[in-house]
Amino acid sequence: MKPRLLLFGALLAGAFFYLTTVADWNPRRVFGSGRTTGATLYTETAAAQPTLDPSERNNIEIYNAAAPATVNITSVIYEETWFFQIVPKAGTGSGFLISEDGLILTNSHVIEGDPRQLQVTLHDQSRYRAQILANDPRSDLALIKITPRKKLPFLKLGNSDNLQVGQKVLAIGNPFGLAGTLTTGVVSALHRSISDADRTLEDMIQTDAAINPGNSGGPLLDSAGNVIGINTAILGPGGNIGIGFAIPINRAKLMLEWYQTKGRPAPRLGVSVLPVSGDLAELLELPPEGGLLILEVEPGSPAARAGLRGATRRVVIYNYRIPVGGDLIIAVDGRPVAGRRDAITSALSRKRPGDVLELTIYREGRTMKVKVPLG
Repeated sequence: MKPRLLLFGALLAGAFFYLTTVADWNPRRVFGSGRTTGATLYTETAAAQPTLDPSERNNIEIYNAAAPATVNITSVIYEETWFFQIVPKAGTGSGFLISEDGLILTNSHVIEGDPRQLQVTLHDQSRYRAQILANDPRSDLALIKITPRKKLPFLKLGNSDNLQVGQKVLAIGNPFGLAGTLTTGVVSALHRSISDADRTLEDMIQTDAAINPGNSGGPLLDSAGNVIGINTAILGPGGNIGIGFAIPINRAKLMLEWYQTKGRPAPRLGVSVLPVSGDLAELLELPPEGGLLILEVEPGSPAARAGLRGATRRVVIYNYRIPVGGDLIIAVDGRPVAGRRDAITSALSRKRPGDVLELTIYREGRTMKVKVPLG
């Protein structure tokens, strides 16, 4: 019996050797995955390379061009949490190069720390001490400079006056110390006003591109890679919830122009305003042609010294609570404002410190002219 079993085993082994070598028989083709279609057996193939759509290619091109010109700014130190995460403390954020010799735009609140400790880290991780050239806390804008050892990549400034709700935007920065982070979104709204205990920022760009602590001062770019805003704030005390704000780049251009030509920031009036006209103006018992209603006058500002008045009470109209009782600016230097928020900014761009700005205002039923010496 035993010899028969040995003979039978030898025959099986010989048959298996013949099928798998000489006849090239593969049991996986019959008993493998079982995934067959008709007479075609399943075979494994390498994964195909994904095809990028035009929007993805645009994102990649803009990031590759803009990331090397986006910098990390530190005026204090990084702090390690209990979970060994490195997060920036107050006074740190982002910025971006606007010249090959080291000029950098950022937010004023990014450089609030000790100016002697102001440090810029470039995309290649090289570090430089920076000096402050211009700082305007009320507008939350700052211009700083480093002295690089080579020519640096820089970003082109676009035009924020032609933005449209819905157009694509990209934000680059260093959220929570994570350098070179890209987020994308759209322009969600224009001409937003946001306030904190210290200031009111007007004409802000609202975007759903994720902005978190550490993004402040970084560029907001359009689909051509031009800077159209400076990422500044988020809504709420924590991280991103889809509502972020950026300063229009044209406002920063005014500061740049003044610094480069006059060596100091542009003069300021020191008011926050609300455009009113038509039915809203009539409901507020103001002239129907409307103008710019002064909501708040900054203490110690040229506007305050000239006696301009801000809101004294609030009323509810169209389910909105509106501050009223302030002066209505009808014209600036004899030019009707026609509800244009930028009418004051445009007029100031033509002035020097010490010049006089003439405002035509409507107050308590009568029109008058007020001359405002600019500090």
